[in-house]
Amino acid sequence: MASNLPHYVASAQPVPLANRVPWYKSTAQTYAGIMLWFVFWQSVPSSGAPGPGGILAQGVGTALLGVVLAALICHFASYLAPGLMGMKTGLPLAVVGTSTYGVLGGFLMPGFLMGVLQFGWLAVNAYFSAELLAGLAGGAKDSTMHLGIGVIWAIVAAFVGLKGIHYVARVATYLPLIPLVILLILAGKTLSGVGSFRPEMLAEGASVTGPSSMSILLFAIANIVGFFATAGAAGTDIASSNRDSRDVQLGGLTGVAGATIFTGCLALLIVAGAYGSGMMAGKAVTLDPTKLMDTIMGPQVTKLFWLLLAIAAFPPACFSSLIAANSMKNTLPKVNPFISVGIGTAASIALVLSGQAGNAAQMFGIIGASFGPICGAMTADYLLSGCKWPGPRAGFNPAGWISWAIGFFVGSIDMIAAKVPALSGLALNVPCPPLAAIVVGFVLYVALAKVGMTSKQLEMPAAQKSSR
Repeated sequence: MASNLPHYVASAQPVPLANRVPWYKSTAQTYAGIMLWFVFWQSVPSSGAPGPGGILAQGVGTALLGVVLAALICHFASYLAPGLMGMKTGLPLAVVGTSTYGVLGGFLMPGFLMGVLQFGWLAVNAYFSAELLAGLAGGAKDSTMHLGIGVIWAIVAAFVGLKGIHYVARVATYLPLIPLVILLILAGKTLSGVGSFRPEMLAEGASVTGPSSMSILLFAIANIVGFFATAGAAGTDIASSNRDSRDVQLGGLTGVAGATIFTGCLALLIVAGAYGSGMMAGKAVTLDPTKLMDTIMGPQVTKLFWLLLAIAAFPPACFSSLIAANSMKNTLPKVNPFISVGIGTAASIALVLSGQAGNAAQMFGIIGASFGPICGAMTADYLLSGCKWPGPRAGFNPAGWISWAIGFFVGSIDMIAAKVPALSGLALNVPCPPLAAIVVGFVLYVALAKVGMTSKQLEMPAAQKSSR
């Protein structure tokens, strides 16, 4: 009965059909803005792969294939089912997630967890944006100037996220055009050298014996899928304003898969072209396109590009803070949001000052391990219910929580074991942990649901039932 529903579920109102908009006015541009963030595409050539060649160690073709495969996985395995449930119900993630985790469990996950992880994104944004701004004044990475700017960046973004996001939103639609233009300019300057690129050019005088082609593919997929994990689950909210399934599909194929392929592949081609053209002869090897700008464009233009990229990164930092604040208000309604968001921002600052926020591949891996099983379980829940939202379930849904716990363990244990020597014996050497977390979440949810380990379904109020 509806009376068994907590207030945050019973009071939720679907997005009216009259307010729905086409995919190119909502889903596609929202996701394209995420994938155009410079912190994402500058991480692609490295992707956490060992050795100086990153994922270019086996040549351009293998690296490009890795990006394409990762982009398709993001669309089909992370975004699509949450997006379709959001569109069919018009309800937010915190409510839709109650079918997978229960009305009590869904309060914590994905609701509260989504908010907590946003502070991780705030830290990553602050760290890398501050690195660019400090570089304008000659400040070195991890210098007092760099970290000081990072702290101020996080505090200001958190405050704006709490109080003034509507002002930032007015310009946020256009700011993603900045990294788009910069990528195209860099590509235009370097593409002529791609045909001459050889992995040996990245080996710093040594022979290339880097990871195998399969390992390269897995590193590329792990980096991109880990980065996208929370955005995939957020597809429930983003696609709730779509009109139909076609909007959800086209918005994802364009904004998720298309934008990922565009930015990731251009980043690879820029690096390969810079080395293949001979621009980097005699210079230290770097796989970061933002650090290649000085050679490609010259110091003055590089400073302008860095400033513009940092400016374009500020609204995403504010939006992360806004999502975190909203999650905290929903899950901790009796706590002053200045306190809850303040504690979260302090955690972000700690990640910046410790330098942990600067390890993009590791941060993406943690986020992928946390939200990968959620995307997998939600996809299983959707398919098992005949491709519709099954409605809220009572309490803590065992199938959801067990699949998440084991999926998170599989996706994170190697990172944890590497940081905690006492746990080194638990390392599993899991290939592509973020993808493994999705697969485990999906398979376990299906298996547990089939043996009856799902809690009782509850009735939604008639006014909230999907019209589809």
